[in-house]
Amino acid sequence: MELIVSRLAINFFVAFGILLGGCLMSGIGAVFLLRPPNTTMLTIADNIKIWAMVAAVGGTIDPFRVIEHNIAEGFLQPAVVQILYFISAFAGAQVAYELVRMICKGGVPQ
Repeated sequence: MELIVSRLAINFFVAFGILLGGCLMSGIGAVFLLRPPNTTMLTIADNIKIWAMVAAVGGTIDPFRVIEHNIAEGFLQPAVVQILYFISAFAGAQVAYELVRMICKGGVPQ
């Protein structure tokens, strides 16, 4: 159980870090290119949210195969764990996305 919780936390923070780091670096690049960093950061945040999730859970199709194989065999626990990993990665990417929106728009999202 402790391993599962630690993997959930790692997936959350990896997705969070990928999205937040990518957006902040794209904002710095936009400043160097004399473009508005707000719109660049929001566009990048929108574009890489799914990729942050994919990278956090392993970057391949293997997690989907685990879900498919275990459900077909009648074992639900490994499939549920993989789904929890996806949810954790989604939560990390979504929190980072909302943080970037809050930074770019200058306030708390409504």
